[in-house]
Amino acid sequence: MTLKFPTMAEADGRTLGDEEVAALDRVIRSGMLSSVWGTETRALEREVAEMYGSRHAVACSSGTAALHLSVVAAAPDPGDEIITTPITDFGTVAPILAQNAVPVFADVDPETGNLDPSAVAKAIGPRTRAILVVHLFGAPAPVTELRALADAHGLALIEDCAQAWLAELPDGRYAGTAGHVATLSLQQWKHITCGDGGLTLTDDDGLARRMRLFADKGWDRSVGRYHESFGLNYRMTELQAAVARAQLVKLPGVLAARRRTAERLVAELADLEALVLPRTQGHAWWLFPIVLPGGGAAELAEGLRADGVPARAGYLSQPLNRAPALTAPVYGGSRYPLEGYVPAPCPEAERMVDDTLLILDWNENYTDEHVEVVAGAVRAAL
Repeated sequence: MTLKFPTMAEADGRTLGDEEVAALDRVIRSGMLSSVWGTETRALEREVAEMYGSRHAVACSSGTAALHLSVVAAAPDPGDEIITTPITDFGTVAPILAQNAVPVFADVDPETGNLDPSAVAKAIGPRTRAILVVHLFGAPAPVTELRALADAHGLALIEDCAQAWLAELPDGRYAGTAGHVATLSLQQWKHITCGDGGLTLTDDDGLARRMRLFADKGWDRSVGRYHESFGLNYRMTELQAAVARAQLVKLPGVLAARRRTAERLVAELADLEALVLPRTQGHAWWLFPIVLPGGGAAELAEGLRADGVPARAGYLSQPLNRAPALTAPVYGGSRYPLEGYVPAPCPEAERMVDDTLLILDWNENYTDEHVEVVAGAVRAAL
């Protein structure tokens, strides 16, 4: 097969163009590349907050940094617990450890990979401080139920929307507006990119101030007070922000293109009883996941790759509740805060990663021909 599949690692799979070049030129010619004194980063924050209908957006250097800010907002004490999913990038979990908190993994819905609220409810204990939910692959997670759980137990709800720009909840709101804090990513592989970059969203003035201070070494720039509280340098540069602003304008078109071709593939494969296809409602289609309840995802992925279709099994090499990092020293030779820690088993997540989850790369520049080739390859490989 000679059809080339666009990839987000190359220009033919991105929407980067003259607008981003002009944005960079504008910043470089201004002579001001720092967001402390520049205007691009503050403008990006206003534009993203307006897009999501949030009171505050706080820009930072990466999606992982945004997640760290969200954990800081939840303010866990050392040894407190944050419940999250075992099917996610380690960037979701690393900030929990960075704040000396303990990740507690709850199991997932075997058809979506998103957190199962009933499993989360069972994981809540006396030291639970927050629930960190991921909208996996762009599919809206059950955040209405999780927010109810969080409110009932006095917990913070954090939404990791790195893979879910403009994903829509059943009530029409955007994913990222149901929790106390949400995070977005502008990393190379996301819907829009500036190479690396992130933002947090919140309607809470106090949480926004806490995150802004932490991202800027505790400096309150509004009053010129230095080092008011502990923080790191997670500042976004003006170059990142300028590219991100140009990309933000293109985001609705990116989503529309991904949705059109993904929904067509769902229709093409709908008669195959061996597959569980994603629910299309509100999906942002960062990737196209397929579940094989009977197993065999690795074999199917191998067959698809042989036909030139970018596919892989499992998404992760192992679910994060089995990640080696959780059995290694955390700081120096110390295992704190994981001394004596044994992650709970998550059988549904483990089976998905080991046997039932197939991932197709997805891209806004896929055409109807790409959909036809994927659909034919899936049918031939089953």
